[in-house]
This record gives sequence, C-alpha cells and structure tokens, in this order.
Amino acid sequence: MKINLTETQNDYAVFLPSISGFYATFVGKQRFGEYVDPARVPTGIGGVEGLNFLNPDKGAFHYKWALYSAGHAELDTNKFSEKEDMLRNRDRDNSWLLGDSGGFQIAKGLWEGDWTDPNCPKAAKKRELVVNWMEEYMDYGMMLDIPTWTFQDPKAAKAANIHSYQDAVDATHINAKYYMANRRGNFKVLNVLQGSNHADADSWYDEFKDYCDPKKYPDTHFNGWAMGGQNMCDVHLILRRLVHQIHDGLLEEGLHDVMHFLGTSKLEWAVLLTDIQRAVRKYHNKNFMITYDCASPFLATANGQVYHTIRLDDRGKWSYMMGPSADDKKYSTDTRLFSDGVMADGVFENFEDSPISKHCSMKDICIYKPGDLNKIGKEGKTSWDSFSYALQMGHNVWMHIESTQRANEQYDAGLFPYMLINDKDFPGWGIVKFREVVDEIFSLQNREKSLQLIDKYSKYWMHVIGTRLNIGKKTVNASTMFGKLFEEL
Repeated sequence: MKINLTETQNDYAVFLPSISGFYATFVGKQRFGEYVDPARVPTGIGGVEGLNFLNPDKGAFHYKWALYSAGHAELDTNKFSEKEDMLRNRDRDNSWLLGDSGGFQIAKGLWEGDWTDPNCPKAAKKRELVVNWMEEYMDYGMMLDIPTWTFQDPKAAKAANIHSYQDAVDATHINAKYYMANRRGNFKVLNVLQGSNHADADSWYDEFKDYCDPKKYPDTHFNGWAMGGQNMCDVHLILRRLVHQIHDGLLEEGLHDVMHFLGTSKLEWAVLLTDIQRAVRKYHNKNFMITYDCASPFLATANGQVYHTIRLDDRGKWSYMMGPSADDKKYSTDTRLFSDGVMADGVFENFEDSPISKHCSMKDICIYKPGDLNKIGKEGKTSWDSFSYALQMGHNVWMHIESTQRANEQYDAGLFPYMLINDKDFPGWGIVKFREVVDEIFSLQNREKSLQLIDKYSKYWMHVIGTRLNIGKKTVNASTMFGKLFEEL
C-alpha cells in the first residue's frame, strides 16, 4: 500500500483534492482541544492529525497538492480560525495549495453585490477579502471570474446583477484589474477562461488573454490559466486553446507554468491530461504542470458513499467504484475490520483498503447503537456520527489519488481506456491513439498546421467523453443526517 503519494506522482498531471470545510474542521479544531475524543479515533491512524494528508510527518499518508475554495473559507485573515488551521498553518515547504476564487458562489447568488459596478461596497469588499486571503495562504490562486452561466439563474442574476454574457465579461474585467492593481506577489494568479460554447470561449480568451501578456504587463501579468466552462471538458477546444496560447507567447517557461482544469473527475481525463502535459513539456515549456480538481471524495461521503475498488480494464471504461457504505446500528459493537465486515456481509463484493480504512473496525464507522442520541440530541436513523464521515472522507481521498496514479501507471504500461484508442470507427486510419495525435500536434512549430491537424481529427475528439461529476446514487440514512451534522461544526 502506498503511503507517500507525493513520491509516486511521477510526471503525471496532478489531481488536487478539493478539500471540504467539514473535513478541515476536524484537523484544525483538534489542534486546540479535544474536538474529537481521542478514544473515538481508531488506533494506528495517528490521531485526528492523521487525516491531514498535507502533513508529511503526521498524516496517515502524504500528498502535497490540494485545492481550497474561497467560497468555503473564513476570508478575514485577521480573524482567528481554528477550523482552517490545517490550511492556514500548513508546512509550506512540503505542500502546494491552489485557491479557487469563489466565482461559483457568485454564480449561485451566494455572494451578493453589483459585480458590474467597481464601486459597489459589497462586491468591492469581497474582492479585497479574496485577494488578501490568497496572499496569506495560497501558492496559486484563481482570478475571481464571473461564470457565463450566472445569468441563467434568475435568483443569481438578480443577486449579482449579471443578466447577460457581456455582463459577466464586464464584471470579470473589473475583478481582473483589481487583482493586477492590488496583489502583493505572495501568490501567483491563474487567468480563468469561461464560455459555454466554442464561440463564447474564443471570445472570452480574446477578451482576457492580455492579462497574461508579459510584454503588456511586465510586472503584474498573470501566471497561468484555469480552464472553466467548455474549456475544461471539450478536447477539441482545449487543444486549440493551447496552440493559440503557445503561439501568442502566453505559455512560457517560468512565466505561465500552471494550467488548472476545474471540476474534472473522470479517470480517463487523468491520463488524457498527462498526455497533454508531457507533449507541452517536450516541445514548449519543460516546467508546464497541469492540475485538475474535484470534490468527489468528500461529496460521495456526504451522500453515504464510499470508494471500494478501482476498475482499469484495457479498452474499457476506467473508474473508481463507490457505493452505499455500511450504515447499521447492529455494527455498533462489531470489532471486525471494516474491510472484512463489508465484504463478509455483502455490502461490497470487493473492498480496497487505504491507510485510513485499514485501521477502522465496523464499530468505528457505525458508532451509534439503538437508543443513542446523536450530536444534535436526537436518535437518528443513521449509525454514523460526524467523525464517521471524516474517516471515510480520508479513505476516499486516498482512493481517488491512488486511482489517478494507478491509471497513469497502467496507461504507461500499455493499457488504454476505450475512449483514448480507436481502431474500428475510422476506416483507413489504422489505430488512432490519443497520445500519439497529441504529440504530433505539439511537435509542429506552426500555428496553422497544428490547428489543421486538430480539425482533421474533429470526429475523433467526439469520442472523448467530457468531464462530469458522478458521486453515485444517494442513500437514505447517512446522507439525510450529513447536513445537520455539518451545521454543528
């Protein structure tokens, strides 16, 4: 079993667990008292701090990369925050943190303000807080963008005063200019690209690409890219965008070394993005790093799901498998190892242990017995308490990281997911391998030739399924209590 997942990352595109505030709270608050009774923590994990995978010394496993969203954060850096100590007081030499800007919160109507008015007090204050928060705690941070779909939700459109695509563009320009004028240089900025179709994505790029231009902004230019909207899930568009960035001088070594893909969870994309990263490194920028995030390990647990196996069949669909976890009060005195219990009782046919789960018994997860009152003083249907969620989230994080690394290992060994190799749908083409086509595209030193080659394979790109978040079916017991337990943290 791998423990140091930082060492086994190799030259793969980097998955960033999108850390939930719920999860971080346990690690942070335990540092200042007994937020969790030590007797409640399974022996062998290393206490609650063992859940902190960013800690190279005390984590049950170590993985240095992660994402945290300003939308979850206590943005006032002058306020003490126990629950965010995992992030605020991390080992900066052995961890790397990307800050999401909170544009999602604007698009959902949660950050109210007239974002089209640079003088709106609410919007101005939020911009200031986000930038200061990133200055203090992030290595890289995303520019505060307004997603182009904001105006599609009447409530969000009203709350943000975003009623059209152009409103989103204009408001994002206000935020981008604020970043340029007010950041102090403690974090590097990713220029976020939006657009819900090719035309809008192209227009957005033309609008915002200058913010990355060192010729126009030698001291304040942005330092890389974050791919949102159609840019994060459409291979045809992604490859075109990269070619333009390269030939526009906006993917330069030492200046624009990071590109992030928002909300990317499919295992096929873990290897697809590695192919792109390797090709760009080979021909254009040896420091280029692609990162991608999803919150699946945390959201899955919130819905009662746990990862149990990893499926990597040659020319098949690649995925991490999850399903409803054990949740029954009959297990409250069951001392069997969790993995043994769930397989013996048919909860899962197979269950792959993690450095967290291998120390957990059935009763460590199913803690409540009949008649027990939960944290909010009621007898609920679930046998889980809030720490049951945290333990399984830690397990799911390990499984998700392991699945991305194992997928890349198998891909390098000659196995293919079905959508990255094609030997039947394109008569006369022979075997079409994604990695070979991508390498050829970036080997060309001519913009038009690269674009022509991308267009030649347009039918093939349609076979590469875009990213979608999939957390499986919801379960009744544990998932119905998660929200209430979360409120208590």
